[in-house]
Amino acid sequence: MSGRALRMTLGAAAGAVERRRAAFAAERFGARLLAHDDALWGSDPAHRKVAANRLGWLDAPRVVGARAAELMGFAAEVAGDGFTHAVLLGMGGSSLAPEVLRRTFGVAPGRLDLTVLDNTSPAAVRAVTQAHDPQRTMFVVASKSGGTLEVTSFERHFWEWSRAARGDAAGRAFVAITDPGTSLGDLARARGYRRTFENPPDIGGRYSVLSCFGLLPAALIGADVAGLLAAGASERATLEGECDALALGAGLGELARAGRDKLTLVLGPALAWLGPWIEQLVAESTGKSGRGIVPVAEEPLASPDRYADDRVFVAVGSPGLSPADEAALEKLAQAGHPVLRWSSSASDELGADFMRWEIATAAAGAVLEVDPFDEPNVAEAKAATQAVLKGFLESGALPEPAAAAQDGGLAAYAPARQGAPGRTAEDWLAAFVALARPGDYLALLAYLEATPERLRALQSLRLALRDRTRRATTLGIGPRFLHSTGQLHKGGANNGVFLQITADEGDLPIPGERYGFGVLRAAQAAGDYEVLERRGRRVLRIHLGSDPDAGLAALARALGEPARR
Repeated sequence: MSGRALRMTLGAAAGAVERRRAAFAAERFGARLLAHDDALWGSDPAHRKVAANRLGWLDAPRVVGARAAELMGFAAEVAGDGFTHAVLLGMGGSSLAPEVLRRTFGVAPGRLDLTVLDNTSPAAVRAVTQAHDPQRTMFVVASKSGGTLEVTSFERHFWEWSRAARGDAAGRAFVAITDPGTSLGDLARARGYRRTFENPPDIGGRYSVLSCFGLLPAALIGADVAGLLAAGASERATLEGECDALALGAGLGELARAGRDKLTLVLGPALAWLGPWIEQLVAESTGKSGRGIVPVAEEPLASPDRYADDRVFVAVGSPGLSPADEAALEKLAQAGHPVLRWSSSASDELGADFMRWEIATAAAGAVLEVDPFDEPNVAEAKAATQAVLKGFLESGALPEPAAAAQDGGLAAYAPARQGAPGRTAEDWLAAFVALARPGDYLALLAYLEATPERLRALQSLRLALRDRTRRATTLGIGPRFLHSTGQLHKGGANNGVFLQITADEGDLPIPGERYGFGVLRAAQAAGDYEVLERRGRRVLRIHLGSDPDAGLAALARALGEPARR
């Protein structure tokens, strides 16, 4: 544990959490987890079957650790061949973990810089293309199933781009990470990829950071692969004794059962980029069967009066937080909010943090009586996207529902049961805010190229919504969040209010398809909206038109205007 200690200020939930920890000890939860006991999450045969094939992450430090030299050797080989950059084509767990690693560790001298592409925005794909030299860029095609729609589309684009520059040697610039026996493995052989790394098939995507999906990108940037694995193994060993990760899982699960289901992350500087990875792990693992934990990442702390009584604050890197965050946490605890802290944390122990959150999430799933390893509603959203694409291929057009209201270059769409959203953007946002009830959260779902300027605008919008409503807020970039919090949105409790934001950003052909990235992303947004509406979720879609930045500025003005009246 490297001197770490978990401190929990639990308030009224202290008794329930202690009873749960005692129950974990009595039933030998830690030992049974190490033994891959698939009955820890209930006796249902279907859930046990899923769990039985998803517990390989516990053994990843040992099993994949045996391949550490192979991974590092491959990284040295491609650097020696003149590659200076890598672009990872992935979604969900295949993309979030590499992004954390790159942002946390940077790039070692003589190793490859890493860009992660998990956005089907034509502008985003075009920007990555324009920023790289095909003669010096290695492409990492990462998909557990081998058939992820977004990854397949990215691969087709960059394969043709590379082949135009490298000719028959294009395959030397590609490497695949996938499970054994997938279509991606077949494609890699047919195209002559430089290497295919087959991952243990009993490791699920969001639990795959300490497997090839996380460790090959780590090797490419020159991170300490052996150190990540050693830290993960050390944390795994705590399951044999006093285990803070199980205590965290007990705490989060019981607090969620008591209505404190908004897990608000407060991360120290060394782990500042860990939030989106935790967000996916927790949301996709627990958000099902009408319950779940809502992770709130990258939401700056405020005074206690800005929060309702549905929050729990988890600080990782304390001490190590800023004095302002330390003071804010103290005030929150004094005001009666549960506050959980680790006494220390550093980037050189990131492997332990990954393992700790995986253990805690699995334990929280047991408390909530959900299967933390399946993702039924992610598949539902994929099917809805495919249905929209099929309609496009048959008719040559995307569905175009009539706007419920228009204001300048903006248009609003809402389910008929919610009524008309009003005449102006101010009316729409007021109606959106009015949909929220106590215990709800507000989610911004932005299908946009995530430029720094737009992210700042979206963050400002979410904070204004939080301050105005005292509700927790989340921010997802589509389609990335569909493989993350999207499971929680559809499968969790009906306590989310969703603002979908779309725009026109042109198009870019996908080789071998009769639609481009613009149509693909529009189909993903339409499918997402359709599933939310079908499941009775409260949702408003605002289309920004062809100038997303101006549209976001108009939304900011619209939200501020009612507050001043």
